[in-house]
Amino acid sequence: MVFEAPDAESAHERIAQVELAEEDLALDRSLRPKMLKDYIGQQKVKDSLRILVEAAAARGDAVDHILFSGPPGLGKTTLATVVANEMGAHIRTTSGPAIERTGDLAAILTNLEPGDVLFIDEIHRMNRMVEEVLYPALEDFALDIVVGKGPAARSIRLDLPPFTLIGATTRTGLLTGPLRDRFGVSFRLDYYAPEELAQIVVRSAGILDVEIDAEGALEIARRSRGTPRLANRLLKRVRDWAQVEGDGVIDEDTAARALSFFEVDSLGLDAVDNRILDLLCNQFGGRPVGLTTLAAALSEDQDSIEDVYEPFLMQQGLLVRTPKGRTATARAYEHLGQVPPEDL
Repeated sequence: MVFEAPDAESAHERIAQVELAEEDLALDRSLRPKMLKDYIGQQKVKDSLRILVEAAAARGDAVDHILFSGPPGLGKTTLATVVANEMGAHIRTTSGPAIERTGDLAAILTNLEPGDVLFIDEIHRMNRMVEEVLYPALEDFALDIVVGKGPAARSIRLDLPPFTLIGATTRTGLLTGPLRDRFGVSFRLDYYAPEELAQIVVRSAGILDVEIDAEGALEIARRSRGTPRLANRLLKRVRDWAQVEGDGVIDEDTAARALSFFEVDSLGLDAVDNRILDLLCNQFGGRPVGLTTLAAALSEDQDSIEDVYEPFLMQQGLLVRTPKGRTATARAYEHLGQVPPEDL
């Protein structure tokens, strides 16, 4: 058997790709606000957090446990970092699926310092046995550990420093009642208005050193589905298009042409969204379609359709759920440039 030496050039290419990915990740993080005064939108949530943080700081206590819920991309992770920065505390970040055993959670909790923030993303996906270990940690700042097995087993209680747990979830209904009740305050993040997203786009463009006018920022905002994460993503794609096909300056016409090139239409629908509407209106003839059938026709996961695509289509009045299945609305036919059926 002959072993070939690794190609030096391909190794350099892989290293370059890794470095480029790290640069993109660092760039994404740089776009996130660090303090409440820099955070745009979600005004009621910001005002409530400001009061919580100032009151806790005045008492010298940790902020009460916080639960953020809402669709992906609205800033739950960013807000957790903002709370930690406002408190001058360290933040430890993990996710529900990553904590597989009680020992994993115990290792995280015992390494916390007084006042630290523990952020658990997708907390509804946490293992139920691990979740039960978390209950006394949230209420009494104590950790109960069973050492040994059988008759020799004994329980040990470890004291924990006061800390703040911030949980984030996209599926509030999947949270167990006992866990939900142990959060002192719960906030639901709503979709952003186009004017708020335009401010975010202008701020991000300044960080990226991209020249953009108010109309160009608003055009990107209108097509961002009310989501800051998507607005920043579209801004970078429009920047690339303007750099190659234009003069690098983003105005309304440049933004519209660039987003049309990337198959993002005037409502913010992408190719998959329009494919869903086309299936409902044409392939299935306007009849109600079950989720399983729709997923098979799209070659998409059912959860992706329910969590990613359907909420925005329903919010825009393009799709409705009925007891018999999903159906397109008259507005969906009009968006596709078709005449809606008379009985719709």
